[in-house]
Amino acid sequence: MATVILLRHARSTANGAGVLAGRRPGVGLSERGVEQADGLVRRLAGVPVDAVVTSPLERCRQTLAPLLAERGLTAAVEPELAEVEYGDWTGKAIKDLLGEPLWQVVQQHPSAAVFPGGEGLAGVQARAVAAIRAHDARITAERGPRAVWVACSHGDVIKAVLADALGVHLDGFQRIVVDPASLSVVQYTHTRPFVLRVNDNGGDLSGLVPPPDKTDEPSSDAVVGGSTGAV
Repeated sequence: MATVILLRHARSTANGAGVLAGRRPGVGLSERGVEQADGLVRRLAGVPVDAVVTSPLERCRQTLAPLLAERGLTAAVEPELAEVEYGDWTGKAIKDLLGEPLWQVVQQHPSAAVFPGGEGLAGVQARAVAAIRAHDARITAERGPRAVWVACSHGDVIKAVLADALGVHLDGFQRIVVDPASLSVVQYTHTRPFVLRVNDNGGDLSGLVPPPDKTDEPSSDAVVGGSTGAV
């Protein structure tokens, strides 16, 4: 199967503002976010990108704009990668939500959390994982098993996908950190996913490039004794 780079959108005007933006319209990138989006072009300079998929929200589309322009690509919009529907919590200050009984459920038992007037985190994971796997299968069929593609989404959505890939129960997904503009990398196979990167904020990504003589499909077997690293 192909390799997917899970990209969290760059820093938005809501990040750090103490407000739960959710799907509220008009939330774009901050000045720092614009810098991060521009930097994405340099970070992925040595990585072939065969396809791009994005959440429909503005901050994701703005994050991808410089990369798409540089590569001459168009992003497929995937509603199932949209931000969590926080319902009645959307637009509220975090400090006002800390005293809500649901807050501790979200922190300690997120698989049971359902936002009032919104959706549950278990449902978020189900829709996001299904979308990622479907696009991965499609891109593999179109471009081959050594294809590399980018999926731009949101913090909790990417954490939920990574928890699934790691075989971690959703109740443990709050232990995973996914910063704005960070890259996490998953390679799916027929029997299991392999997690290659988590919350990468600027490391060397050249190891993601398949060797030119390596055209067969990645094995589902883990390396006994651990990986030997890039050759």
